Amino acid sequence: MNLIKELQELLITESGIQPYVVGTVSPDTIGIIVLKHYRHHKQLSVELYKAGTTLDGRIKNPLTPINPLDAALTAGNAKELKFYSAVSRFQNNPTLARSPLDIESLKQIVRNPLEFRFYLHNPEFSDKVVAGSLVGITQGAIIRDIELTIRKVADQYQIIPSLKLKGASLALNTMRPQFDYFLVQDNQFHLLAKYNLVKLVKFFYQQTPLLTIPQHKFKEFQQQVLSRLETEVSIRYDSTVEEAETVEAGRFEGSIEPLIYLSDLENYVMINPVMRYGGIEIPVRSKKQLYLPDDEGKIRAFQRNDTEEDRLLALLLKQHPDFLEQLDYDLSYFYLGRQTFLDENWFLNAFAHWREAGIQVLGFNKLKGNKLNSHKASITIRVNSGLNWFNTDIQVRFGKKKATLKELQRAVKNRNKFVQLDDGTQGILPGEWLKKFEGYFKAAEIAGEELHTPRINFYVIRQLYKEDQLDAGLKEELETLDQKLQHPETFPKVLPPAELKATLRTYQIEGLNWLNVLDDLGFGGCLADDMGLGKTVQILAFILLQRQKVSKNCNLVVVPTSLIFNWQDEVRKFSPSLKILTLYGADRIRSMTQLEHYELVLTSYGTLLSDSNFLSRFSFNYIFLDESQQIKNIDSQRYQAVCSLKARNRIVITGTPLENNTLDLYAQLSFACPGLLGNRQEFRDLFSIPVDKFKSSRRASELQQKVAPFILRRTKKEVAPELPQKTELTLFCPMGEAQRKVYDVYEKELRDYILRMPDADWNRETIHVLRGMTRLRQICNSPLLLEDEQLFGDRSSKIETLLEQIGNKSPDHKILVFSQFVSMLDLIKKELEIRQIPFEYLTGSTKNREGVVHRFQNDPAVRVFLISLKAGGTGLNLTQADYVYLVDPWWNPAVENQAIDRLYRIGQEKHVMAIRLICPGTLEEKIQKLQETKRTLTDEVIKSGNSILEAIDKKSWLELLQPD
Repeated sequence: MNLIKELQELLITESGIQPYVVGTVSPDTIGIIVLKHYRHHKQLSVELYKAGTTLDGRIKNPLTPINPLDAALTAGNAKELKFYSAVSRFQNNPTLARSPLDIESLKQIVRNPLEFRFYLHNPEFSDKVVAGSLVGITQGAIIRDIELTIRKVADQYQIIPSLKLKGASLALNTMRPQFDYFLVQDNQFHLLAKYNLVKLVKFFYQQTPLLTIPQHKFKEFQQQVLSRLETEVSIRYDSTVEEAETVEAGRFEGSIEPLIYLSDLENYVMINPVMRYGGIEIPVRSKKQLYLPDDEGKIRAFQRNDTEEDRLLALLLKQHPDFLEQLDYDLSYFYLGRQTFLDENWFLNAFAHWREAGIQVLGFNKLKGNKLNSHKASITIRVNSGLNWFNTDIQVRFGKKKATLKELQRAVKNRNKFVQLDDGTQGILPGEWLKKFEGYFKAAEIAGEELHTPRINFYVIRQLYKEDQLDAGLKEELETLDQKLQHPETFPKVLPPAELKATLRTYQIEGLNWLNVLDDLGFGGCLADDMGLGKTVQILAFILLQRQKVSKNCNLVVVPTSLIFNWQDEVRKFSPSLKILTLYGADRIRSMTQLEHYELVLTSYGTLLSDSNFLSRFSFNYIFLDESQQIKNIDSQRYQAVCSLKARNRIVITGTPLENNTLDLYAQLSFACPGLLGNRQEFRDLFSIPVDKFKSSRRASELQQKVAPFILRRTKKEVAPELPQKTELTLFCPMGEAQRKVYDVYEKELRDYILRMPDADWNRETIHVLRGMTRLRQICNSPLLLEDEQLFGDRSSKIETLLEQIGNKSPDHKILVFSQFVSMLDLIKKELEIRQIPFEYLTGSTKNREGVVHRFQNDPAVRVFLISLKAGGTGLNLTQADYVYLVDPWWNPAVENQAIDRLYRIGQEKHVMAIRLICPGTLEEKIQKLQETKRTLTDEVIKSGNSILEAIDKKSWLELLQPD
């Protein structure tokens, strides 16, 4: 029927978005809003004026029009801008099609942010807007709802509209429409809040006198009209309606559940609050009637639970200011821009509040392209003590989903706050936790779903974790570890073993006690005493002590080949009861069962490379690496071989734990104290690059604090004041004219080569520069070392000076002569033979090192010992000498000090003279100065050096070659 069709057309919903505007009037005038009809049309026109007032407050002529678009340019805020924009919509647009934007614009006008007065134009007084034609009106309320009451009279149904206004219900016929959008009562203009209400009101005013539906058409009317109107207006059946299906059964008392549905709306996310009544879901912003079967199975209309629905709506409105404004829109949902909605700072908090209130949120992961998990991260951590590590149980949950440690580690490593979960969603880690997890993973290794932090890294546990995350027993253990390592002197001292055939000095007993404390705690360490302070005897005493603590006391000692006889000799002298097996030479044994019968298995680094497969199958009590700088290169086969060995514990022994850079220390401690310094890349980033390259004293201090408990370093000056005086001096050897000429030619050639080299090629060409520097150092020794370069003579000022020194000193003193170049020693050897001065000679090719050393030490006729720096810089005890000559300076002063320590050690009774031979005005003099500026690294890190070669850049190389 036509009536039903007409009403159905009214149900077409429309929506729109409104703009903004602003402005003011002068203090002596007021602003007024005039509502009027266009002159030739009945549509609403809104105009703004400035007007003066009389003493009694009435407006007076003249009225000055305000152009809203001009006023918008001076708007003071967004509300005023919206106001002026809304006014402009109702000016000069009489043919503009009506739409929901009209309502949204009128709402901005009614809000009246500038507090203008409202007036109605009376065209009967004057077509023009003048003071006399204006009638003051009162701004009323915004009408948001119409209620339709269904009443049965005889065989007809009456549809009676009423309005809800300020909590009261008023019959529609008690008000009159004005300009279509307003209902007027007692001079109050009430604005209809929705465009559909405007159309409905207009429809019902056209029904004379009342809308009635014949009884036989009512079912059709219910199904086709009322059921759809329910989403827009409230429908009530009064007591005259007797049909079962329409009898109101009272308030719904069953189970209700608040829901929020999410869905895509182009570039927006639609947020639809819904209340589930039993099995029926009703949008909260709709007026839809609740129909459910009653106890008898008959369909009845129930009252919705306004209290719970209002609570749901209020909880949603609290989460974003835009929602409150959207209440005025003719929509059944709320919305947010997609980017705004998916901002985790918003939706995680909003969802958490809704869940706390028992509201279920649905559809989040069905939003286009969205893989985020809607739950905040719930993080719990518990740390307790394990066997050789600390166990950290980390539970990171997002709702019912738990993030695995490997996924957490991947996210942290990539500095990514999104963690992949097994349901395909991504949890969001709080920013403050990313830094914490980075620390956890750096200090530990993943073992299943636990983190294992090595016990040796115990001090980081308190740094990384809060007290309430630590197990009670763990806290006590940490206190004990800290006390023992920081203050080992406070714990009971061990007595030197009775089997030791030596009287230990006080500092050596302290060293033995330190080793014993580490053993009690299960930690390895580095014995880094100065050369000559008796590191070997401390280790032998410790091995003897192990007899009292372990049942299987088989210990492996790995040494440079040159030190095998030294260890054998010291075992015979100091601990003859130790059962020693030397694995060296072609006829060495390779029997696992035989190893068990020995307490000390002695082998060389070279032999270890060949026997690593055999030795790695045996589990030793301890592994001791002497001169452990031999494994400083972590990429070397030596390092890999020693790391493949198994032992209860490990100790490295060296007088120079740092020869070149901090990576030397890392290699040795990563063997002795696994886990202490993390992995190689972490160490490079945290310490190696800042300390070695950028000379960071802060990082050096941090590294020193980290390794201090595990390195024992004593200098001769600290613990052996009884050693005789040592004097170090430089003897300058000016080159003759011919030698200087050779040097100058090569120096200029190298300097020009460096100047021509592009900076980009510097790293690739460093080896050629070093080769050129080596030639210059050889020329300083003797031009003969160049072999094919004898153009300008063959005299050497160093050889002449050295031979003069030997001639004067050798009758009363034994002398050591060190050079890096074996060919230089050969030249000196030839001159000694000519002068018939007895000498011994030791290089890397010397077979019988022990015999050579013994003859020098014990034969009074042998006055001079020629030694290559590489072959004799470690492992020799040459206390019969009291003069040492260093023929050529080396970049690293620690290497020179090792050579001097061959005679300046325990057992020396004479005043030691250490003399460096330097050619003035050459690279050698610059090297000596450079040494002084590069000595600090060892002191900073070990507290007793630096890779000078790595630290020198192109500019520094040129400075070395510049004449003073």
